[in-house]
Amino acid sequence: MRHGKHKHILGVKTAHRSALMANLCSSLLEHGRIKTTLAKAKALRPFAEKIITLAKKAKNSENPAQALHYRRLAIARVRNKAVIKILFDEKVEEFLNREGGYTRIYKLGARRGDAAETAIIELIDGDDEGYQKKKSSKKKAKKAEPKKEEAKEEASEKAAEEPEAEKEAEEVAEVAESTEK
Repeated sequence: MRHGKHKHILGVKTAHRSALMANLCSSLLEHGRIKTTLAKAKALRPFAEKIITLAKKAKNSENPAQALHYRRLAIARVRNKAVIKILFDEKVEEFLNREGGYTRIYKLGARRGDAAETAIIELIDGDDEGYQKKKSSKKKAKKAEPKKEEAKEEASEKAAEEPEAEKEAEEVAEVAESTEK
């Protein structure tokens, strides 16, 4: 059975796919943002994030031989030593405090020539917090009860103030009528 064996095939052979991912990842790491098809962007995301994770492991490694091993693994996958050098020496600092999710995909819509869905994939800044998680509804239910009581008190206060406000409005209307005459 081939359960759990799904990969992004992209309609090409294995060697072509690995070269394609290497080139896309190299461009992404070099420029920070690239425009490609949605399918390629979705296939690139796990590939690029694994390369960034290798850089983080190398940075956190106490053993220099282990750090060199991680660098060589990244070079074997991306095939661009200059980009890997920049990633491992400079850009890795941005991702040290981030637990995954180093890339973001924006959908752009259909391309004009072949109607392929296009997207922008970019590296996320290290200080970007992204979307905040929603708090559980149990806490909201407990907090909602006191708010209902407060709302009732405010409504009763407003009701007490309304007759006074109506009297003031009548007086203002009388004064306006008298000035018109």
